[in-house]
Amino acid sequence: MNTAVKWTREHTLAAFHLYTLMPFGRLHQHAPEIRQLAQWEGRTPSSVAMKLVNFASLDPQIVASGRAGLSGATNQDRELWAALQQNWDAVATEAGDAYAELALSHGVQADNELLKDEGMEIEEGKTRTAIVQVRVNQARFRKAVLASYNATCCISGLKHERLVIASHIVPWSKDTKNRLNPQNGLCLSALHDRAYDHGLITVMPDYTVRVSARLKASPIDTFLQSSLIDRDSKRIHLPERFLPDPTFLASHARQFGFIS
Repeated sequence: MNTAVKWTREHTLAAFHLYTLMPFGRLHQHAPEIRQLAQWEGRTPSSVAMKLVNFASLDPQIVASGRAGLSGATNQDRELWAALQQNWDAVATEAGDAYAELALSHGVQADNELLKDEGMEIEEGKTRTAIVQVRVNQARFRKAVLASYNATCCISGLKHERLVIASHIVPWSKDTKNRLNPQNGLCLSALHDRAYDHGLITVMPDYTVRVSARLKASPIDTFLQSSLIDRDSKRIHLPERFLPDPTFLASHARQFGFIS
């Protein structure tokens, strides 16, 4: 196998797509997803793993945690990361499409596999429509958020992939540039997702939970007390990467009157 295959933009985008979908602890050459991408791109698994860890060196959350990754990020990597900050959706969509096209050239329907993983399916032979694209994007967002939080609710600590939700901080309909941005997401249990969606709780820009006065004023049973009320002023469990953007968190808190 040629170990000096040039990192084209398409190959770099495909690698970045994989980086967003995998937990940080699995970014190594033995991971099946990395070995598969290496085979598709005609390079070694260690080369792909190094590229993914180099992306980590550009992620402020990873650097702040002391896991700085490798120091071999290229100018192309940095340009991609900078473009993400301007319009996450445009770059993430391009990356996802680059990965899907590469997979298809090797007989793999990557989007179909992703949707199946998320409990969705595309009918056999159905062409890509706007509705299907939305479902694919929702599945990509969910996968990225759950990978960042290790499928663990950031408020309750509940850890189960089928019992947590990738919740948008700024709603899908309100920001077309950050629908796919995992920094616009929180991993929440179904209960906490519902409470967050209705403004009964929020997460402040300092990553602490606030419970609304109207929820505190309602009749409180033991379950409500332990699952929601007692979370007031507690710090959330932070993700391994893609830290929630304080600007997005402030927008939600402001919308529901937690801050002016």
